Amino acid sequence: MDIEAIREIEFPITKSYNFQNHAAVAPLSKRSADAGIEYFKHAHENAYLACDFWKRVERIRARFAKLIGAGEDEIAFTKNTSDGVSMVANGLNWNTGDNVVTTSVEFPANMYPWLALRARGVEVRTVLEEDGRIPLERIIEAIDNRTRVVAISSVQFASGFRTDLASLGEYCASKGVFLSVDGIQSLGALPIDVQGMQIDFLAADGHKWLCAPEGAGVFFVRKEIQGHLRPTSIGWASMKDAFNFSRYEFEFADSAKRYENGTHNIPGIFALGGALEIIEEVGIETISQRILMLTNRLVEGLRSKGYRIVSSRERGEASGVVAFVSDSHDHDKLRDHLEEEHRIVISVRSGRLRASPHFYNTEREIDQLVGCLPKH
Repeated sequence: MDIEAIREIEFPITKSYNFQNHAAVAPLSKRSADAGIEYFKHAHENAYLACDFWKRVERIRARFAKLIGAGEDEIAFTKNTSDGVSMVANGLNWNTGDNVVTTSVEFPANMYPWLALRARGVEVRTVLEEDGRIPLERIIEAIDNRTRVVAISSVQFASGFRTDLASLGEYCASKGVFLSVDGIQSLGALPIDVQGMQIDFLAADGHKWLCAPEGAGVFFVRKEIQGHLRPTSIGWASMKDAFNFSRYEFEFADSAKRYENGTHNIPGIFALGGALEIIEEVGIETISQRILMLTNRLVEGLRSKGYRIVSSRERGEASGVVAFVSDSHDHDKLRDHLEEEHRIVISVRSGRLRASPHFYNTEREIDQLVGCLPKH
């Protein structure tokens, strides 16, 4: 892997910024941007003529399925993470007294769709964060015989805590509970195997670690349970034989396409496909190992300057997100100082400073961030 070549060709932002904010909105890779531009150029010059737009969408569907260990008939394209989570919350059959188990620190996309179920008599149980962690045993303790869904992020946005999805999936499966995952802080940074982890639903968007555009989402629904999740937004693309426009037979597609109601965000999906090329070429395991190496280096540097690390760095719990705090400096002012004076980009979330470097960042950039932070 030639990091300098990747930086030079794919991520020109590195010429202007030390960008370590991929847990927010990442820069597009060149291949992602080029794929979107290719669509616009063709549509501008030729409309839909002499193109393979729909076939290309299907090829990208298959490639994304491969990334997460799914079948292509288990993948739907959506608007964003919230879209997918809402399909789960609104598409299952609920009874008064059912409950959902989640955490008290989820990103709002994975909270409000569940809270809305309270109006239907569904209890939402929130497991508390403990020193930057969500202990698996606390989630298990919250599950009972009325739990229908455990809804959790693969990686928590404000702490970087990485959920043990394999163990949680095994337990949920043993209890007949659906496991619904907000995967946006993992995809493109850490391996996810929906089959091995026994995930039932997974929702994400492309604009973080995949380095794809905003508004190009993906939604996984395990094939065996698609009959249990009712499509909540229905259109021509939801049906069998969808391109037979004169056939009014109400029959849902025998795949996750039933959750697609109409025309796709084709330029967004093309750009997602371009971004996937880099993930495939470098390899998600290689990307993951490099991200963990860089964040370990960052954590060591931060501790040497007196910052307190919130993120768990235990094996299996660390991610690409490093949350840290200062007891003597204003976090917002630190963030602004880094960007305005040094062109280093991080963020503040839930009262914590948060850095999230990607595989193409360098050790030099990590050291620059540490060096530009004041000591305690």
